[in-house]
Amino acid sequence: MNKQLCGTNYPTSICFIVVNEFCERFSYYGMKAVLTLYFLTYLGWDKDLSTAVYHAFSSLCYFTPVLGAIIADSWLGKFKTIIYLSVVYVLGHVIKSVGAIRTMGGNTVHIALSMTGLILIAFGTGGIKPCVAAFGGDQFQDKHAKERMKFFSIFYMAINAGSLLSTIITPILRGDVQCFGGDCYALAFGVPAALMIVALVVFILGSSLYRRNPPQGNILTEICNCIGFAIKNRWRRSKYESSRRHWLDWAEDKYSKRLITEIKMVLRVLVLYIPLPMFWALFDQQGSRWTLQATRMNMAFGNFAIKPDQMQTLNALLILLFVPMFDLLIYPLVSFCRISITPLRKMATGMIFAALAFGAAALVEVQVVKTVVEPAPAGNCLLQVFNLAPGDVRLHFPEGDPFPEPIPYLQDPGEYLTLPLGAPITNVSLQVHYKGATSQCQVTFGQHEAYSLVLQPTNAGIHCRLVKDYIKKNNEGAPLLRFINTLSEAANVTVGDEMFNVDANYSVSANKNVQQGEYNKVSCSLKSKTCPDLDLGLLDFGASYSVVLLEESSTITAHKMEDVHANNIHVAWQIPQYALMTAGEVMFSITGLEFSYSQAPANMKSVLQAGWLLTVAFGNVIVLIVAEGAGLEQWKEFVLFAVLLLAVCVIFSVMAHLYTYVKVEQLGKICANDPNGQRSSDDDDDDDGNGTLNKQKPDLERSTKF
Repeated sequence: MNKQLCGTNYPTSICFIVVNEFCERFSYYGMKAVLTLYFLTYLGWDKDLSTAVYHAFSSLCYFTPVLGAIIADSWLGKFKTIIYLSVVYVLGHVIKSVGAIRTMGGNTVHIALSMTGLILIAFGTGGIKPCVAAFGGDQFQDKHAKERMKFFSIFYMAINAGSLLSTIITPILRGDVQCFGGDCYALAFGVPAALMIVALVVFILGSSLYRRNPPQGNILTEICNCIGFAIKNRWRRSKYESSRRHWLDWAEDKYSKRLITEIKMVLRVLVLYIPLPMFWALFDQQGSRWTLQATRMNMAFGNFAIKPDQMQTLNALLILLFVPMFDLLIYPLVSFCRISITPLRKMATGMIFAALAFGAAALVEVQVVKTVVEPAPAGNCLLQVFNLAPGDVRLHFPEGDPFPEPIPYLQDPGEYLTLPLGAPITNVSLQVHYKGATSQCQVTFGQHEAYSLVLQPTNAGIHCRLVKDYIKKNNEGAPLLRFINTLSEAANVTVGDEMFNVDANYSVSANKNVQQGEYNKVSCSLKSKTCPDLDLGLLDFGASYSVVLLEESSTITAHKMEDVHANNIHVAWQIPQYALMTAGEVMFSITGLEFSYSQAPANMKSVLQAGWLLTVAFGNVIVLIVAEGAGLEQWKEFVLFAVLLLAVCVIFSVMAHLYTYVKVEQLGKICANDPNGQRSSDDDDDDDGNGTLNKQKPDLERSTKF
């Protein structure tokens, strides 16, 4: 007998299930929050490959629930399925965490361990997905239906609480903790692994309290067999018999009319699912493309700065705000205006909001890319010039005149100049005119590269030093810094946690990323003289700086120049696109689940649940194909997705207009005269005593975060 919580009709066992779900969702979303940046910064993949693998993993997570449902219903039952697949889940997390330890071999080993871990995680999380909520519902007796519905609300809150906390905490563990000489991905993946272990232990601790229903066979298998028999029977006998009203009626020779009618109802809903993957193709890019967009934005809020992967927290926060707002304010207000708001209309409106979200993302992207320096195209290179010789300098190239004006002393180079080359590698002889004298400089340029030409004074005139630049913005928005030392002796400069060792006589230090912030007192040391603290001012998100060390009036000073502009678009401009997307999710996802369950017999709700999750999987496949095959600029890709979703919305709206809503209560009347129909135990549970079926609200999840 299942024990009850003191003074209530709630089984004690649900406490273990809710805690298990909180920890499991923390582990999944915590790992997933930093996954794209892990591919980008740790494994060194480009943005398209990182996006493709991210969505391939997400897709697999939504294909495997079908397997989990079959195992639970046909073989092990929900309890054992959750236990065994949670062990697989934990193993995947552990392997993923080990793969993020830099001392565990080379990049090939890291990739192998990471992919193995992700595959196991996908089978674990997908396999238990259709089981946990249903197992929680099993703990309640039928007479406690109200308490069961409240349990699912609590369950849903646990999902969002786990998602919210994990997307805040794991990016902090990744970025603010340093290990193995860089961001601590091992810890960022390790904590979710520990939470999944806690989830498994907590679930096992409640074993003696659970109410367990034995596996009773998988309805999905029965549906497939019925459809297969109908097709085969029609093919075999259609030549000798007149056609029947519906192709499924050919299964009446073996299967009951009730089952055939139920399958027809389910298929009508599944047909409506065909356009739905396009919505998920947009929705799931919050963790990939939108996170990558945030890396090129200004993330400072006063003295506090967020991580780019923490912006995903907005979705969970806004869900908690929008769900009651839509239920209590917006939907009643629309009804008051005498506007019919059917479930399918809500879903179509949700698609429009998602398309608008990507339109907003495209507008933001257009502004973001203005601060990005793109690599030079084939047959070209990028060039900027630092004049460190007091006075104006003129440059003369053998072909063309890229610098027609004199270059003043210590002038900020500004934008890179695109320099055409005659070959992939080109030797160029430059003439430098300075104070009436002409110097010759021999430099070698390579295509696609970016260079700084440092002009330094000598007794004979001007000496040229060509330095290869790193123009790619840091994936976490960290500024890039280097020093040019004009002093006669080497200097050591400490900026935050980074030490810059710069040789004498116009040497250039290595480029290093530092934390964004104000640096008004930077430590500097020289062997023979005193070096005062240097004032570098603000080192801003995404910028690249060259700092020239000078001696002026016997004082060491620092002259800062900006090679690559800072991220001047604030990350707050992403809030509208997140708000639009979350509003779309509320209208599309939650409404879609409730519609699906209201249109299907009670014993086939799991089939529609599997179908719903498959639309998410196929949506991620769409992103995978576009990311690898389209080759578009990012803002154009956002516009493409928005246009595709609007086109799909039109198709879906036509299908919705042609759809006739069915009340499940009618099923008993439809099948009342079926001589071969046999009622299942599920049907008995739903009978109200008058020969009709009670309409039930969905007992499963109300969000894709489930």
